[in-house]
Amino acid sequence: MGSTAVVVLVLVVVVVVVVVVIVVVVVVVVVVVVVVVIIVVVVEEVLIMIVVVVVVVVVVVVVVVVVVVVVVVAAFVVVVVLVVVVMVEEVVVSVIVVVVVVAVITTTVATATLVVVVVVVVVVVVLVVVVVVVVVVVAVVVAVVVVAVVVAAVVVVVVVVVVVVVVVVVVLCRNITA
Repeated sequence: MGSTAVVVLVLVVVVVVVVVVIVVVVVVVVVVVVVVVIIVVVVEEVLIMIVVVVVVVVVVVVVVVVVVVVVVVAAFVVVVVLVVVVMVEEVVVSVIVVVVVVAVITTTVATATLVVVVVVVVVVVVLVVVVVVVVVVVAVVVAVVVVAVVVAAVVVVVVVVVVVVVVVVVVLCRNITA
């Protein structure tokens, strides 16, 4: 019964992380699309518009890769935890909790970092391409601020969720092993 509870908690933690990661990525993609739409509307030069479209394609590809990597990592964590639970049972509940927590935090931090890097690269490229258009530069700067605030807020939410889940896991595991 103890092992079952641990497995369920591990799955819940991993699912929460994957969902939050996907939400972060979706928010970033939406912001990038908004910035691109603003640029395309304001700037009428075909070359600039082509460059902007290429940048968006690159960002989308990177974002998809990030999501896939996160899902693979989460699946790997689940498999490892299940194997450990089956082999060692309740004796290593605390070890399992530590593994899950480390995996969750590492995945979250890595995802947030990658998303921020992608956004910064997009913004820098767009600024370089359309540096002559003051209106677009202002729009991009505003978009960067919005992205920074959104990413910061999401990261804070993720950290809070992880902390709460970890506390619940530890408390439940202590109750199980007691």
